Amino acid sequence: MADMATPAASPLRSALRRYGTSSLMLLPFLALFAGFLLWPLANSLFLSFTRFDGINPAEFTGLDNFRQLAGDARFRHALGNTALYVVASVGLGTLLSLGLALAFNGTSWPHRIMRTLFFLPSVTSSIALMLMWKWVLFPSDVGLANTVVGWFGGHAVAWLATPGLTVPILVLMSVWGGMGYGMVLYVAGLGSIPEEYYEAARIDGASVWQQFRRITLPLLRPVTTYVVVTGLIGAFQVFEAVYIVFRGTNNVGGVLDSGLMIVPYLYDQGFTHFKLGYASAIAWVLFVIIFVLSLVNLRLGRAMKEL
Repeated sequence: MADMATPAASPLRSALRRYGTSSLMLLPFLALFAGFLLWPLANSLFLSFTRFDGINPAEFTGLDNFRQLAGDARFRHALGNTALYVVASVGLGTLLSLGLALAFNGTSWPHRIMRTLFFLPSVTSSIALMLMWKWVLFPSDVGLANTVVGWFGGHAVAWLATPGLTVPILVLMSVWGGMGYGMVLYVAGLGSIPEEYYEAARIDGASVWQQFRRITLPLLRPVTTYVVVTGLIGAFQVFEAVYIVFRGTNNVGGVLDSGLMIVPYLYDQGFTHFKLGYASAIAWVLFVIIFVLSLVNLRLGRAMKEL
């Protein structure tokens, strides 16, 4: 019997000898991963099916929170604002990132300095940037924007109190702060394209536009997919700009909820009205939206690569 058990036990001993030490060293990370990510996610999913105010015990309500979301006009308004913001900020940000990369792709000092200047907002504290924008858009003559308008004889504009300007201002702040990051990625992508491709195209008589359309854009598809997907994820989670720049005394979305986005609405429901179960449901709807859109973009990027 001992001889029969030996062959079966030998692979187990071999696996323990080979992977035991590395598995043991991974245990602290796995414990932190489970305690600070998996458990909060599972708890949030459970809370999305409950009525919970953070004080009284959670009351299981099934799909009531999701049904309420379907009829919540304010949530639909936040979803519409967010969709408009995402399309505009990601689209403009991607185009400008590529344009900057093409303009400052050289190795000379002026190009390096310009890349550094455009990249600086991406590594600066978002809170500091939002406070700067709030000062720039301050409604009185103290604000930089109104000061510049005054130089040309114009009247002060209530930038933060005009509903029609809210989303464009949010898009401007997003594009200004993020296009430097995309530019750096595109510069790296441009540097990975072999120069021989362009030389062969020039020999064949291809114009600059044809080289860009037939060589540069197709070979930059992986970078573009990454920039778009990460931009979508970040844009759907916009919070600081709305909360710091546009938040009113009793309204997290600014004047007439013109700046209300999904995450500020989630925050408002969870930490102002203490509807933590409802806020968890909003968070999981947002997760599904981001997951589906990211998956679609990845599939499209893969399909375009195979063409």
